[in-house]
Amino acid sequence: MKKFFRSMSSNFRVVGELLHFLGANKRWWLIPMVAALLVIGLIVIFGSASGLAPFIYTLF
Repeated sequence: MKKFFRSMSSNFRVVGELLHFLGANKRWWLIPMVAALLVIGLIVIFGSASGLAPFIYTLF
């Protein structure tokens, strides 16, 4: 269980670094694009690996 939390903390660190990079370089216009890609990725993951697939497919 400790390994899981360590890997999750490193993933959150990557997100923090990405947000810091976008803020430091005045690239705030990229945030909606990154958010949309994350949402689409989550839909693909949950649509293929869970019982929610029939409900997600009705959205499209």
